[in-house]
Amino acid sequence: PASAAPPSRGSLFVFVLCSLDLGPSALPRALSPPLAGSILCSKTFQLKPSLICPSFANDSQFLSKRIMVGVESKVTHNSVEVEDGFRQIHLQDRIDDLAIAGNDSEGREAAEAKKKKKKKKKAGTVDEVDHAKIESNAIEDPSAARVNEDEDEDRHGEPETADGLSEAAKKKKKRSKIKKKKEPLEQTDPPSIPVKDLYPLGDFPDGEIQQYKDDNLWRVTSEEKREQERLEKPMYNAVRQAAEVHRQVRMYMRKYIKPGVLMIDLCETLENLVRKVIAENGLHAGIAFPTGCSLNWVAAHWTPNSGDQTVLQYDDVMKLDFGTQVEGRIVDCAFTIAFNPMFDPLLQASREATNTGIRESGIDVRLGDIGAAIQEVMESYEVEINGKTYQVKSIRNLNGHSVGPYQIHAGKSVPIVKGGEQTKMEEGEFYAIETFGSTGKGYVREDLECSHYMKSFDVGHVPLRLPRAKQLLGIIDKHFSTLAFCRRYLDRLGESKYLMALKNLCDVGIVQPYPPLCDVKGSYVAQFEHTIYLRPTCKEVISRGEDF
Repeated sequence: PASAAPPSRGSLFVFVLCSLDLGPSALPRALSPPLAGSILCSKTFQLKPSLICPSFANDSQFLSKRIMVGVESKVTHNSVEVEDGFRQIHLQDRIDDLAIAGNDSEGREAAEAKKKKKKKKKAGTVDEVDHAKIESNAIEDPSAARVNEDEDEDRHGEPETADGLSEAAKKKKKRSKIKKKKEPLEQTDPPSIPVKDLYPLGDFPDGEIQQYKDDNLWRVTSEEKREQERLEKPMYNAVRQAAEVHRQVRMYMRKYIKPGVLMIDLCETLENLVRKVIAENGLHAGIAFPTGCSLNWVAAHWTPNSGDQTVLQYDDVMKLDFGTQVEGRIVDCAFTIAFNPMFDPLLQASREATNTGIRESGIDVRLGDIGAAIQEVMESYEVEINGKTYQVKSIRNLNGHSVGPYQIHAGKSVPIVKGGEQTKMEEGEFYAIETFGSTGKGYVREDLECSHYMKSFDVGHVPLRLPRAKQLLGIIDKHFSTLAFCRRYLDRLGESKYLMALKNLCDVGIVQPYPPLCDVKGSYVAQFEHTIYLRPTCKEVISRGEDF
C-alpha cells in the first residue's frame, strides 16, 4: 500500500499471492502442505507451499477468489520474520529450497555460504574419522600414530579439492589400500603352510644349475632347446615343488633329531610334516616312498615297523632317506647324520663322491665313467674309529638309478665303482645320484625284518585266489599305485591282519619286498643322494639346498 513505510535496510517488501480453487468441503486440505502459493517481490522467489501462513484459511472469502496481501518481512540468514500479526515462519535448514530466479546478489551469497558450510562440515567429518583411527592405532603402534599426526598437520595446511578432501587425505587413503594388500606368507617352525601357498603364482625355486661340458656347450644358446624348456614349464614346476617341500622338511628335521629320540617317532614326525607342507592329495601329491632311517651297518631300506622301540644313540650313524612327489615327479634325496665328530671323514667322503657323480653326469655320458670317478674320490678318504684306521670303500652292489613318473627305479643304474655298463645318459632323464661309503666289506646283503614293499611297475593281470589278497591289492592300487609303501602306512589306513595277504601278493609277483640291505655287522655306512634332471640346455640339481 502507498501508506506503508519504506522498507528498512536489510528488509524486503514481500507480496503473497494465493490462488485457491477449493470448495468448503476441502477446507481441511487447505491447511495441508499441498496448498499452492508463491512469494513475489522485485526479484521473484519460489517458496514451498508449506510456508504459507495457515491463518489465510480462517477467512472463507479467501477460498473463493484471488487476493493479494502485502506483508512486510525481514529476511535473515536462517529465518523470515513476518511482522503483520502472523506467526514467525522459520526456514531453518531450508534456505537451500530457495532457487534464485534473478540476479539478487544477497540470495546468491547466502546460497554460496550454505554450500561452503556443507563442505566444511563434510571435511570435518573426515577429520574426525581420521583422528579416531589415529587414536585407536596409537595404542598398538605409537610410531605409526606419530606419522599419522604429521600427515594430519600437513593435510590441514593444504587446499581442499572439489569434494572437500585435501590432497594429503587422498594420499593417505591410497597408502591404507596398499597396506591392506596381503603380505607374502612365511613358513612356520615347524613347517605347516603348504608350499603352494607360499608361491601362489606356481613358480617354485630352481635347483642348482650346472652347465654341460665339451660337445654339449652348444645347448646353452640353442633357441630350439630353450623353446623346448618353455613348453615343459608345468613339469618343471611340479618337480621343483616336491624339491622345495623336501628342503623345508629336512631343514627342520636336522634341528629335531637328537640322541634319545624313538626312531618311529622320528619317522612319523617327518612324514606328517611332508603331508602338511606338500598338501597331500592322493596320488597327485604326497610321500614318494617310506622314510629310510638305516643305522650303522644297515645301508638302506630300513624303517621301523609298528611297535619298534629302537632309540637313536649318540654313536649311531643314521642315513635319512625320504622322497616327495607331485604329479608322479619324484624327488629322491638322502643325507647322513652322526653326532660323534669321529665319523666326519666318513660323511665327507660320501658327500664329495656324490658331488663328483653329479659333476660328471650329463647328456651322452657313459654310466660306467661316472662310477669310476665316484670310486676314485670315495676311496681317497680314511677314517679313524676308536683308534683304528679304515679306508672308506664304495659299496659295489649299490647304485644310483634313473627315476620316472611314479617309478622310483626306472631301469638305468648309475654304478659307484669302475667297470660298470656303458649305457649313456640321455636328454630329459631324471637320475638319483647316490653313493654309499662303508668301513666294512663294501658289499651288502639282505637281512633283518622287511618293512619296504612296492607294486611291480609293469605287472599284468595275475589271478588271485585269496579274497583278502584281492582286497589288499585294491587298497594298494588306490593309495600307492606303483609307489613304495611300508607296513606302517597300511596300519595308518586302518588295515589289520594283512600279513598273509601281503605275502601272497609277494609270492605271485604283484608286489616286490625290499628287505634292509646290510654290510658286515659292526661297520658304518654313510650315504648322500641328490636328484638331477638333464634339461635340454643345462643340468639342474633339483634337490640341492643350503645344507648340502
